Amino acid sequence: MEEAAAATAVRKSAGSPPVPGESGGDKTRPQERKVYMDYNATTPLEPDVIQAITEALQEAWGNPSSPYLPGRKAKEIINAARENLAKMVGGKPQDLIFTSGGTEANNLVIHSSVKLFQESQQGRQDGPAEQPPGLGHGAKPHIVTCSVEHDSIRLPLEHLAREHVAEVTFVPVSKLNGQAEADDVLAAIRPSTCLVTIMLANNETGVIMPVSDICRRIKTLNQSRAASGLPVIRVHTDAAQALGKRRVDVQELGVDYLTIVGHKFYGPRIGALYVRGLGVVTPLRPMLFGGGQEWSFRPGTENTAMIAGLGKAAELVNQNWAVYEAHMKKMRDYLEERLEAVFEKRIHLNSHFAGSDRLSNTCNFSIAGPHLQGRLVLARCGTLLASVGAACHSDQGDLPSPILLSCGIPLDVARNAIRLSVGRTTTREDVELAVEDLRQAVTQLEKGSAS
Repeated sequence: MEEAAAATAVRKSAGSPPVPGESGGDKTRPQERKVYMDYNATTPLEPDVIQAITEALQEAWGNPSSPYLPGRKAKEIINAARENLAKMVGGKPQDLIFTSGGTEANNLVIHSSVKLFQESQQGRQDGPAEQPPGLGHGAKPHIVTCSVEHDSIRLPLEHLAREHVAEVTFVPVSKLNGQAEADDVLAAIRPSTCLVTIMLANNETGVIMPVSDICRRIKTLNQSRAASGLPVIRVHTDAAQALGKRRVDVQELGVDYLTIVGHKFYGPRIGALYVRGLGVVTPLRPMLFGGGQEWSFRPGTENTAMIAGLGKAAELVNQNWAVYEAHMKKMRDYLEERLEAVFEKRIHLNSHFAGSDRLSNTCNFSIAGPHLQGRLVLARCGTLLASVGAACHSDQGDLPSPILLSCGIPLDVARNAIRLSVGRTTTREDVELAVEDLRQAVTQLEKGSAS
C-alpha cells in the first residue's frame, strides 16, 4: 500500500529535466537515458506548477494594484499563493512577503538586523539613558552564524565584517554530528548580538540543525537581556533545503525569520520570507523603496506568474510532503545500500553522523582512490547527472568542499566527494543505472592511471 501511494503521488511529478541532445537536433543520434540526482541544486517544475504559471500569464496579466478584472485576478492569485505558503510553514499569510529568491530573503534579514541595531543605538545616544553594561557607545551589531552556511549567508556577513559595519562569529560545527550545537551558538553571543542565523538543513551533508533548541534557549536569554537593556536577539533560519523534504513548522521551530526558496521544491526560481508578526512583533527594514507593494517591505510590481507557480508548488507540498519524504528516503537508503555493495570498503558515507537527523534525499560519499576526485569521476559518467557539492562552489576546481572539511571529513576523503540527491520521481532502476555508471567511471579512471 505504501509503495502504491508513493507511486501515485510521484507519477504526476516532473521527471528528470531534459538533457541537450535527447530531443530535436540530430535525429540519427541514439537517445541516452540520463539519471538526474542533483535535486539539492535545483528541481524541475511540476506539471501543475507549469500550468499555474501559464494560466497566470494568460489570464492574470494585469497589474495586481489595478481595479479591473486582469488586475483583480492577479491579486487573487497572489493572495492564494501567500495562503499556500503560510500553510506550508505553519505561519500566517500576512507574515509572508515574496522575494526574488533565497539570496534576497537572506540578505534582507541580515541588512535589516544591522539597520535595526543601528537605530536602537542612535536612540540611546540621543537620549539621557546610560548604555547597558557591555554595550558601549559606537558598538557594532554582532551576528552569530555557523561555518557551513550557504554563500548567500556567508558572503554578505563576510562583506559586512570587512567593511567594519558588523562583527560576525562563525561557530564551527561539531565534527561528531555535523551540527552547529546550541551550546556553542549560545557561547558566541555578546551584549551586541542582534541576530543568530542557522540553516535548517545543510545542502551538502543533509544534516538537520537544532534550530528549535537554539530558539528556545535564546528566547529564555532574551528575557534576561531585556531586563539589562540589551538588544533582543532574533533568530533566522534558511529553510531552502528542508522544504518539500520534511515537515517545517515555524511555530515548532520558534524562529523569527524563515527563508523559502521555490526551486528547491519543484517551484519557480523566486522565494519568500516569513517574518513572525511582520512589522508588529518582529520588525523588518526594506532594502528597496518604491511603489509600496508587499506592505512596502519589498516594493516592486509583483511577478504574478512566478508567484502563482510558487503557490502551486507549496500546495503540492501541503498535500503530499509525507509521501514525498517517505519515497525519497526509500530511494536514498537503497542508493547507499547499492554503493556499499558495489564499492564495499572503499566507500565512505560523508553524510553519516552519529546522533544527527538528516534530509531524506541526500547522500554524500567518497570512493577511496588516488585518482578518483569527485569531479573526475562525474566527468566520466555518461548517465548520471550530479555534482560534488553546492552549485555555488562549482568554480573551486578540485579543491575539497569547505563544508565537508568543516565537518571533520579528512582532506583526501573530501577531495573525492560526490553528492547525490534523489527526488520525487527517482526509481530503483535510476539507482541501479547511477551506481553502474559510477562503477564504470571508476574502472576507466583506474585503468587510465595504471597505464
